Amino acid sequence: MAGPVSFHPTSPLGDALVILAAAGIVIPVFARFRITPVIGFILVGLLVGPYGLGAQVARLPWLSYVTISDPAGLAPFAEFGIVLLLFSVGLELSFERLWRMRRQVFGLGALELIGSAALLAGALALSGDRPANAAALGLALAMSSTALVLPIAGTQSPVGRAALSMLLFEDLALVPIIFLLGALAPRGAMAGGGGNWDSLLHTLGLGLLVVLALLVFGRFLLPRLFAQAARTKSPELFLSASLLVVIVSALATAGVGLSPIVGALIAGLLIAETEYHGEVEGITAPFKGLALGVFLITVGMGIDLAKLLGQLGPVLAATAGVIVAKALVTAVLLRLMGARRGTAMEAGILLSSPSETTLIVLGAAGSAGLVSAADAQFWQVVTALGLTVTPVLGWLGRRLARRVDSAPAAPSAEPDDAPRAFIIGFGRVGRMVADMLRAHDKPFIGIDSNPDLVRDAIDSGYPAQFGDATGAHPLERFGIERANAVILTMDEPVAAQRLVRRLRADHPALPIIARARDASHAAALYRAGATHAVPETLESSLQLAEAVLVDLAVPMGFVIASIHEKRDELRQQIMEEGELDARPKLKSATLRERIAP
Repeated sequence: MAGPVSFHPTSPLGDALVILAAAGIVIPVFARFRITPVIGFILVGLLVGPYGLGAQVARLPWLSYVTISDPAGLAPFAEFGIVLLLFSVGLELSFERLWRMRRQVFGLGALELIGSAALLAGALALSGDRPANAAALGLALAMSSTALVLPIAGTQSPVGRAALSMLLFEDLALVPIIFLLGALAPRGAMAGGGGNWDSLLHTLGLGLLVVLALLVFGRFLLPRLFAQAARTKSPELFLSASLLVVIVSALATAGVGLSPIVGALIAGLLIAETEYHGEVEGITAPFKGLALGVFLITVGMGIDLAKLLGQLGPVLAATAGVIVAKALVTAVLLRLMGARRGTAMEAGILLSSPSETTLIVLGAAGSAGLVSAADAQFWQVVTALGLTVTPVLGWLGRRLARRVDSAPAAPSAEPDDAPRAFIIGFGRVGRMVADMLRAHDKPFIGIDSNPDLVRDAIDSGYPAQFGDATGAHPLERFGIERANAVILTMDEPVAAQRLVRRLRADHPALPIIARARDASHAAALYRAGATHAVPETLESSLQLAEAVLVDLAVPMGFVIASIHEKRDELRQQIMEEGELDARPKLKSATLRERIAP
């Protein structure tokens, strides 16, 4: 029988406590001052790492309670954060959007990487480095940080879309770059150096087969997998299925020599084609945020302040040179491809610092004998400093972009940016509402937690997605901020009231029209914040009365008038029961005057 789990400040549990405490402090404090938490996590890593307070543990043992004892043990979790980031990028893309971006990814992205690498390599060669050494360093420093840039820029703005295209190409080019460095290695510096081109072709061939297998099997298996998980109504199972898909895809591509982020990206693209992508994005977001926080803490832990201060001048000069060179290449290319001046400048500055993949390429260059250990260590310090100032560069880029480009930003061309109505509950009633909206050319999206209803709606041509609207932050992932109305048709009275209350608190001006079971339920919905609550029992009674009056030869105009009067009277009573101020009733004489022949 296993003994009790020991908790010691130098154990993994102690490290986990430090990380969770850092997240609990950094995120709310920096959010309060509207500063990206990226800087906070890096500063925490600098503070609790081996070059910060960790260096004083031998002298002050109590510091072990607030420092990271095993920085190397965090590396897998940091890598998992980047994997989840690329997975979320794939969820936002879809194959259709990626195909539309092919010119930017393989045109702009390739030109930016090659141009930045060539300019940096040329500058290093002029400063005295050997051509192969300069080329290796140029390729390493030309990489930009996916983990930092995308959370800052997003993927919907013009700057975000430009950054995404270039970062995607860099991520795809990482493996060929590593093999290229092996091919450039001096003879004997790397085992099997002469056969690196064969190894590259072998890896790319296997990688292509794995990617095709993921595409084929994913297209058929993923909808069924998530449909079964959704039917259980278990968030834990849905989360497990999501993480399983990410990890299996990442391991599949890593197993054949490609980067695991390629598999994660493909997994995201495949799920983006299903109706479950919104729910998957929402349920994995906390894990992505925490894992990225771990990655940023490891970046901070890698900064040796003593060494940085010892060669502060050369490090600052090298960092500034890299930033200026990359910003210049990126901005010029974007301008040549038609981007506005402000967009080109902001994207250029944001993408100008080195990245986490720079450290990977530096390691490969060192193994190939192209870069000495001293040079690799120097450029690692430069990279860590560049990563640290990336959020500041993002802020600076936005400020300068506003100065050089005073015209308002062009609206996004993405169709999802248009305002639309949200129909929560897409059964019989939801479809009827959707039909009426469609008849008047009003865009909408249907959301339901029943996978069978969602699949049937999609097969019938309705824009519907799977989602549990009653969960935490349920509709943000679908773009609720762009909604012009929310219609609740769900037949769950308590859940409907909670959702109305939450929506009203988050969106005070949003029209919320809710289906109610009866007058009492309608009054409760009004108290919760509904704009209109429609009791289905009363509406059916009014329709019966209308049919009777028409059959008894009462003129249609008077029938409509009396039905409207009765509806207003009932609504007045319901709102009074809900202790709300009702709108003034129209007098019957006024109605008769309007419809009288």
